[in-house]
Amino acid sequence: MDKKLFFQALSKFIIGFIIICALLFIPAGTFDYPNGWLFIALLFIPMFFAGIIMLFKSPDLLRRRLNAKEEEDEQKTVILISGIIFLLAFILAGLNFRFGWFKLPTVVIIIASVIFLIAYIMYAEVLRENEYLSRTVEVSENQKVVDSGLYGIVRHPMYTSTIFLFLSMPLVLDSIFSFVVMLVYPIIIIFRIRNEEKVLENELIGYKEYKENVKYKLIPYLW
Repeated sequence: MDKKLFFQALSKFIIGFIIICALLFIPAGTFDYPNGWLFIALLFIPMFFAGIIMLFKSPDLLRRRLNAKEEEDEQKTVILISGIIFLLAFILAGLNFRFGWFKLPTVVIIIASVIFLIAYIMYAEVLRENEYLSRTVEVSENQKVVDSGLYGIVRHPMYTSTIFLFLSMPLVLDSIFSFVVMLVYPIIIIFRIRNEEKVLENELIGYKEYKENVKYKLIPYLW
């Protein structure tokens, strides 16, 4: 086991946990925010086990996933806007609970939780299929086009899964206001894909042919 990688992953996990807790529970004014704890459980428990599996089976993939330093200027703007959206969504969820602005039906929260878990499983499958998957737009040395599994259906299944994850997240948190804010996320993803595909076409051998074979970017028969 790579101890340096282990402590790097563990530190980011702990920092992420603390930040999410702060963004939810400080605006809520209490730790007694059941939907906040539900979301944290749905997010961090699978993340912990996925990290352990990658640490032992795919350390290079884990290393790439931990690298968040984006080189593309256009992608830096996308990341900045995404960060602002997430901040607003979490803070609004906490405030919504604190002041009781609007409460969603329990069935909506249950369905959203199920969708969140399904999207998480899809995300994990994408990680399993593509060992070159990075958090930044880049082409790794000896990288090859992945065209099987989910990549045989759409060209960007990771983004498909994150759209379902992030749109279900506010509903798990019982905040319709956060959901409205998160509706901007799919639009941001469209811009990210536009830039990412330019990079892949120029730097990844076989990607142009892959685009001809797999027509859809995110949603089969739609786009």
